Amino acid sequence: MSAHDTETRAMAPDALVTRPRTRITWEDAAGAHAVVLERPMVVGSAAKADVVVDDPTVSRLHAELDPRSDGVWVRDLGSTNGTFVGDVLVTAARLPASARVRVGAVVLTTLPEAEPASIDLWPEDGLGDLVGGSAVMRELYATIVRVAAAEAPVLVGGETGTGKELVARAIHDCSHHAAKPFVVVDCAALPETLLEAELFGHARGAFTGAVAARAGSFEAAEGGTVFLDEIGELPLATQPKLLRVLESRSVRRVGETSQRPIQARFLAATHRDLRRMVNDGEFREDLYFRIAVLPVHVPALRERPEDLPRLVERFAPAMPAAMRAELCERLGGRRLSGNVRELRNIVERAVLLGRPHADDVSSAAPSASATAASGTSEDALPFEILFQDFQRAAEREYLRRMLVKHGGQVAVAAEAAGINRTYFYRLLKKYAL
Repeated sequence: MSAHDTETRAMAPDALVTRPRTRITWEDAAGAHAVVLERPMVVGSAAKADVVVDDPTVSRLHAELDPRSDGVWVRDLGSTNGTFVGDVLVTAARLPASARVRVGAVVLTTLPEAEPASIDLWPEDGLGDLVGGSAVMRELYATIVRVAAAEAPVLVGGETGTGKELVARAIHDCSHHAAKPFVVVDCAALPETLLEAELFGHARGAFTGAVAARAGSFEAAEGGTVFLDEIGELPLATQPKLLRVLESRSVRRVGETSQRPIQARFLAATHRDLRRMVNDGEFREDLYFRIAVLPVHVPALRERPEDLPRLVERFAPAMPAAMRAELCERLGGRRLSGNVRELRNIVERAVLLGRPHADDVSSAAPSASATAASGTSEDALPFEILFQDFQRAAEREYLRRMLVKHGGQVAVAAEAAGINRTYFYRLLKKYAL
């Protein structure tokens, strides 16, 4: 299937939904401004930020505004002077319909627009090796097809285990590069001493062990696509060299002085927040903007729970229906930090054991008190598990207190908490309250 054919199908009139739009207004040293928020946007003083705020108190990449189905979310990106909603300092928060968000000394005002934005959805419940018919996945498929038709660099972002490499592969397969090589480089797996040679190639005798000249990934992908996985692990010393390649469309092999022209599409992926890394001096700002021309976000599994049965069936098509239903039901209330990758491991274990493993389908991680009683110290646990444990305990206690405070009136408690009532009910069910 060609990119043109897939794009035509993605834009079918019956594959459209709408999403509320929000107008952002602010005043800075350059005057009064307004922008309509229809997609995630970065607010900062950098000239290439999506929302440029001309003020010395605003960090280069200060915060992100993200329109979601449940409202607009703001997330601080490790700014110097913080992000405030009203007078409250936040790291991440859902905004009320009309809000005042302070970044540094500048106040952004948000107001809902009367006319919603139209969102294209892929008309089928899968694309390539990607599976799922949820709205967020069908929106992702339509995005893949659109960016596949372009030549600009793509940055695929998302949590660990969400399938970022599958997304990159789908972009390649939907593009006119599909018949050419798809070369993958795992930046996290290669030592710094070998990474440059892997990317750019090397001359014979360039270093110990270089017994013959070798082309790097960019040359090997000639006419096709080079995919840099976990680009957030790229050493600072290598980053300007990669930037030079992207801007000059040529590479210089290690040990050579001449440049070799290249013709390859560039894709990258990371589970890390490169904007925070830019603010922390761990990632070059100019390289970030060069690789993130077309950003693509892969949703976490918790954002698409309706896809769980389809994924389980994909991983174990021969699993008995009753066992599959039990597994899906018991996994429905559990947060899988490893996302689809962790789900696949759980399904494979269930197939090998002939039943779901008790540890895999427990409704929650052991509480801190249970951990102490078992004689296991908290510092012996992986940080992610320990964090999730405390997060669950905090969420449950918060919900309990809100119910008590508002006399068990769920609608009132949900409104006071700033949470959608349906989602509040779902949380109550999750924690058996």
